[in-house]
Amino acid sequence: MDPAAQLAPKILVVDDNAANRQLAQATLEDEGYRVVLAINGEEAVRLFQSEAPDCILLDIRMPGVDGPTACERIRALPGGHDTPVVFLTAQRDVDSFDRALHAGGDDFLTKPVQPSELLLRVQAALKLRKVKAELSEHYGLVRKQRDDLMRLQLQKERLSQFLVHDLKNPLGTLDLCAQMLLRDRELPERSRTTVQRMRDEVRTLLHMLLNLLDISRSDEGGLVARKETIAVQSMFDQALHDFDLKAQAANITIAAVSDAPSVTGDSSLLLRVLENLVENAVRHAPEGSRLQLTAAARGDMVEIRVADQGVGIAAELREKIFEPFVQLEHGERTIQRNGRGLGLTFCKVAVEAHGGRIWIEDANPGAAICFTVPAST
Repeated sequence: MDPAAQLAPKILVVDDNAANRQLAQATLEDEGYRVVLAINGEEAVRLFQSEAPDCILLDIRMPGVDGPTACERIRALPGGHDTPVVFLTAQRDVDSFDRALHAGGDDFLTKPVQPSELLLRVQAALKLRKVKAELSEHYGLVRKQRDDLMRLQLQKERLSQFLVHDLKNPLGTLDLCAQMLLRDRELPERSRTTVQRMRDEVRTLLHMLLNLLDISRSDEGGLVARKETIAVQSMFDQALHDFDLKAQAANITIAAVSDAPSVTGDSSLLLRVLENLVENAVRHAPEGSRLQLTAAARGDMVEIRVADQGVGIAAELREKIFEPFVQLEHGERTIQRNGRGLGLTFCKVAVEAHGGRIWIEDANPGAAICFTVPAST
């Protein structure tokens, strides 16, 4: 046999009528197809296993094993799911059509079939099989790439968790040692200032690690805020105490005024939100300027504002700064409003965990970062 003919698609024609088989065979072989003939459904199933055809023309009504039954059996065989099946019938009715489709047919032709239409349907079925094979290959490639990316993401998350947990303990020890040194009344003032600066930087690193951990928890749906009553003024006082030396070094004044007595939330998370915002404001406020912390009731929520007198944030950039690792261009200056890239991202997820929201407004001059949390009842 001609090698080219061996590569031609093979068509299994199944019909109990000899004249129909001969017409289909002549039409297909004239176009270069290889043809295998079967006279009933049982023979069709057997020939499918031995011949592995590329397409099946299958009569619906046949004695013994009919077309739909044969199709169901073929679909259950290896390779049977992907082989196109074109049903042929002299009965043009809904029941025959539904049986053919339910059995897994790909197309439906009514006898008598015109040779040109038969060829077009076979060509279409073969093209569909090729497309399905290509799509399956592409799907497999995309799925592998997705699995590789997922594996890489899980490895990155695992590494982040290791870094967070492994670094927390030594940093906590450094912070404790610094506190013990500061309690020594005989420590020279110059040394006290140095130790205090060391403790501030250690606390900054701890905040970064906690921010990273809580952002990861939020992505996994695991960041849950406790509910307790918190005095707003006590949070303000703690933030002022923590950043007093940094503010003095930058020649910045911090003032806090609260018209709301208390809120309901997680004291640890909310204090870190406030500290992140104050640290961010101190970093970007010009020398000799003033930071203002305010709190006011807004219905069943309390709105807290941290306003600086810096360069401000353009309106079109105010949503982006809550994304991780964002840097903003302001004239010839690059402003990293997230500090090291996670501070404001943490603030957003922590505030949203309380059912509140966070946004930016003009402070004229400067910018005010505002957020809401539930008022205490």
